[in-house]
Amino acid sequence: MTPPSASSFILIIISLIPLLKFNLVFAKILPTLTTELPEDATLNFTELARKYGHPSETYQVETQDGYLLELYNLPGKGRIPILLMHGFLDSSDTWIIRGEDSLAINLANNGYDVWLGNTRGNRYSCKHTELDSRGRQFWQFSIHELGYYDLPAIIDKVLLETGAEDLTAIGHSQGNAIFYILGSTRPEYNKKVNLLIALAPICFMHHTPSPVSIYLKVSPVLIEISSKLGIYDLLRYDGFANKWFRKFCSHAMFSYTICAKLIIFPIIGFDTPELDAEFFTVLINHMPAGTSWMNFEHFGQIGINKKFARYDYGVSANLREYNSTTPPLYELKKVTMPVALFAGRNDPLSALGDVELLKDHLPNYVDFLVHPRKQFNHGDHVWGAHMKKYLFPYIYETLNRFVNNYP
Repeated sequence: MTPPSASSFILIIISLIPLLKFNLVFAKILPTLTTELPEDATLNFTELARKYGHPSETYQVETQDGYLLELYNLPGKGRIPILLMHGFLDSSDTWIIRGEDSLAINLANNGYDVWLGNTRGNRYSCKHTELDSRGRQFWQFSIHELGYYDLPAIIDKVLLETGAEDLTAIGHSQGNAIFYILGSTRPEYNKKVNLLIALAPICFMHHTPSPVSIYLKVSPVLIEISSKLGIYDLLRYDGFANKWFRKFCSHAMFSYTICAKLIIFPIIGFDTPELDAEFFTVLINHMPAGTSWMNFEHFGQIGINKKFARYDYGVSANLREYNSTTPPLYELKKVTMPVALFAGRNDPLSALGDVELLKDHLPNYVDFLVHPRKQFNHGDHVWGAHMKKYLFPYIYETLNRFVNNYP
């Protein structure tokens, strides 16, 4: 296994490419890193949906604070819509890039009405009614805004278009944390979610091991550097650093040996049979999909302070924002929507101790599955090669037991 310090160093260097002023050097190297990509690495969401037999319908959702989000629908006959929400630095692509073996296509093949959301700042949601995405103000958001503004706007749009009274949700990683923020800050939305299936739930980060704990600890320093240099987006999809990262990690010489084994696996947990070299090239051309440095910093604060709390602006700004020197905690007792927790033993981002802690704070958790496969990691929930065998049966059993949503 690669030493955590190595993976930490490599990922930090890559994320800081634009900050380190190496642009001219990398710009010269970039054209030489040519390689032939698998078709699915080059297709966007709507093209992938069409290829796998479920042409999607596209909706634009406007949030209360003016962000324009892209929402997709794979129409089905299920009486209750199912909303899939992606994780950190990710997009709706994560649910479809495994093609026939992906959750979105599998649900659609079985007749479910599938909806897929995108939060602000990713490749499909980088627009605003007034703000320019090249400016600082556009990127002044953390996970709080994703849960408080983006998610309710998406839910309301799905319910408006379908005429349903509530929906079923399946989240991955950050895609679950935003539901806890929503349920605690806008409790009226709890009744609009009949079940949340939380894959690799992120909330508390008390037991996060290295190298992830290192990223959290250095987040304040990275934020300060990026802010001073006027860089507020983190690996935006069409940005130079992300383009270079995709190009570098798509090259046969570097892709699996360096990018998968030295960078990705130490973060999500090693499970090479489920994340093979060919698929990794597809994955790395869809993810990272972009977010803000502020969002990354918020996760860092949650990990460092060991509190699931709102963003910490500093004492004076906190007084203005919260009328308190410290940010308030999210009141998880207000999250009354039913929640089924799915966890893995080999998941350093969503450690079992933290999922147990979350379970103890949720008043209406209805199920807690620790996957029996020992190698099951953070990414296997959405990218695993054999999800149809070892994960989907649990998802369908949970859907049928608690929602009874047969197409």
